[in-house]
Amino acid sequence: MAFLRSRLALLVLAIGILIVLGVPAASLYYEYSAGESCARCHEIRSEHSSWQTSSHRAVACGACHGEILTFDPGFHLGNARRLVQHIRGAYRDPIRLRTLDVNAMVGRCQKCHQQEAAQWRNGPHGITYESVFLDQKHNRSRLLMDDCLRCHGMFFEGGIRELVAPLNTEGPWKLLPASVVHQPVIPCLTCHAIHRSGDLLHKDDDSNAKSAGREEIYRPSLGFFDRRERANFSVALLPLPVMFDSGRSVKISPDPRQSLCYQCHAPLATMEVHSGDDRTPIGVHEGLSCLSCHQKHGQHTRASCSTCHPRLSNCGLDVEKMDTTFASTKSPHNIHFVKCLDCHPKGIPKKRSASARPHSL
Repeated sequence: MAFLRSRLALLVLAIGILIVLGVPAASLYYEYSAGESCARCHEIRSEHSSWQTSSHRAVACGACHGEILTFDPGFHLGNARRLVQHIRGAYRDPIRLRTLDVNAMVGRCQKCHQQEAAQWRNGPHGITYESVFLDQKHNRSRLLMDDCLRCHGMFFEGGIRELVAPLNTEGPWKLLPASVVHQPVIPCLTCHAIHRSGDLLHKDDDSNAKSAGREEIYRPSLGFFDRRERANFSVALLPLPVMFDSGRSVKISPDPRQSLCYQCHAPLATMEVHSGDDRTPIGVHEGLSCLSCHQKHGQHTRASCSTCHPRLSNCGLDVEKMDTTFASTKSPHNIHFVKCLDCHPKGIPKKRSASARPHSL
């Protein structure tokens, strides 16, 4: 009997060792030949082909998607599961990244894009599922719905019922999958498609320097991930809207990057400025691009006034101390919509000459 027990124990141990070795073996299969083995699976071939022409083609698959030395059992189990699905022919075509896969990508993007990642994480777009969907003030005033996930959580697998409970305005609310509580709702892949075709980024030397008119406006990866289509659309394909201010057509900056902003900061169907979540500038700032004042990743606007203005305005006042939301969020004069007449209801004073303005030290 003791002999049989020892044989059984050895058999269980051997099976356990095979399982432990077999799980990372799938990751080794994918990593072999710097991504070429990935292309052997036809369901991954299209993604591999697009990577070969992208601005990230000098980066190996494992650097972004994980590799044999990744200390995450879930990653290796996922690779083993996909390998089994391939052998059985039970895979999904095309392959889609799961919520956890996308969140893992954020840390890997940060390895190369440290400054951009730090700005994003400390800006308004670095918000988490917890801060968005457990906001008591918001949840008491507006009922959560599936459309919330269009901008906040577009990579979440499932609908709002699988994310938050209860769906009412009373609460108390909780997130159903605990794994997403501290995860970002607007990760890097929301605005960047790393497989999109584009040239490698390199520093121009004096012999290859471009004139200002030929400098790159935005990287090829820039685009918006549409939750409904499960695809990222390039900024070049996103139109700028036609906006109105009480029936008047508003001048819009031709900057193509702000078409990305409009995907979430959108007006109502009337296309009226300041409706919905719209922030199209009118008044003294009409025609400015979103990126004229907002930093790309951090969205910080501290230097927005000094970028364009001298310290003193035509009125001889410090523009940063005027009664606008730049100086105080409680101001009735939103910096996006403020007009001269808002502060000068009796008429706009004439421009003062430089000699008549008070001097400052």
